[in-house]
Amino acid sequence: MAEQKTYPMTADGKVKLEAELEDLKLNKRPEVINRIQIARSYGDLSENSEYESAKDEQSMLESRVKTIEHMLQYAEVIDNNKTDKDEVTVGKKVTFKELPDEEPESYTIVGAAEADPMSGKISNDSPIAKALLGHRIDEEVTIAIPAGDMKVKILDVQSA
Repeated sequence: MAEQKTYPMTADGKVKLEAELEDLKLNKRPEVINRIQIARSYGDLSENSEYESAKDEQSMLESRVKTIEHMLQYAEVIDNNKTDKDEVTVGKKVTFKELPDEEPESYTIVGAAEADPMSGKISNDSPIAKALLGHRIDEEVTIAIPAGDMKVKILDVQSA
């Protein structure tokens, strides 16, 4: 039997997913059900765009609920107290610079469910994070990116 995929995440990320799931179940789901009921009251469903729209929204909502439930069921909350303080792991902010002399960049490595590159949070599945994970301050790391290999030096690692 194939090994079940786990979903690494920070404790904060798990709390946010749980809150999203609760909102979907307690608020969004009843709203969509109400929209479907109202649209049904308009009569012929075959030409009822409100009904079709509400059913599509319900389908997307239920898909998201199932996805979040699955991720939470197989969540692996990362405890950074069990890792070396200078080791790059999920849940830590890493600062590095591209060699030979580029400006430093900082990213927090999070689970895929928490990723938000615009906020400086990159997925542990991203090429940059995959290359940096397990390395330490002052190590040089080669990152394979579509434009070619990029060599970086890790400057700092902090708990996020």
